[in-house]
Amino acid sequence: MTRHTVAGLLALVCTAGLGAQAAGHRWIVDPRTSLVWWQVDPHYNHLWSTTCPNDPSWQPGEGRDAGWQVNYKTRPVLRDAGVSDPRVPLFPRLAVHPVCRQAVHGEMVAGDDRWRGTHGTVVILADSFETGLRLRNSFASDHVIETSKYPSIEFTLDSLTNLQPGDTIRAIAVGTFSLHGVRTSQRVPVVAWREPTGLRVQGRFAMDAQDLVNTYGMSRWALGLGVVMHRWKVVYLGLDLVVREAGS
Repeated sequence: MTRHTVAGLLALVCTAGLGAQAAGHRWIVDPRTSLVWWQVDPHYNHLWSTTCPNDPSWQPGEGRDAGWQVNYKTRPVLRDAGVSDPRVPLFPRLAVHPVCRQAVHGEMVAGDDRWRGTHGTVVILADSFETGLRLRNSFASDHVIETSKYPSIEFTLDSLTNLQPGDTIRAIAVGTFSLHGVRTSQRVPVVAWREPTGLRVQGRFAMDAQDLVNTYGMSRWALGLGVVMHRWKVVYLGLDLVVREAGS
């Protein structure tokens, strides 16, 4: 499986500190301005979701419920259903607004002045993803992720490597990803930069869609059309977080 996982991407909050001054400091994820998204490839013009549906940059897919605002001036032209789309995510967040569901929580502690020993965790409430269609939301929650048994998705940071400091900080975060009761070891390239709202941290991972069943043990029945019939190829999961030093 190809995994460029986000496990531990919050490590970058530490690298934005001032050298040794950041060591031992605690950083907190801001739930109102932090989001997580997923997107399937091919997306069939509707297979994407976010925990921040009120973000002005985001729009739901086709087959949505009535009442959603869709801006066709800014909406990307969608490809034929079933065709791979390199635009991931389709609706990246442009500017940060405090309008997100409080679905993403976490904290981390900086290690020494070389960031050794940096560790932390990000927790996502698994029933907070919005696709724009209530039926699709409930099916994913009840039958795919099974949030009554597995209410959260977690990213745990164990270490940070290949740090490249600068105005935009880059590194490789090493840790674990927990989904549907299964933990897997992961590595991911991550980036972070300062904004007025706090430190903006982004990362994403890609998994072979077959791993939803074969690795994470999700229902073959629930995923029969997409996974068992091999219509889905890749599932992306990404984070776009704002983190602040505790007490700030």
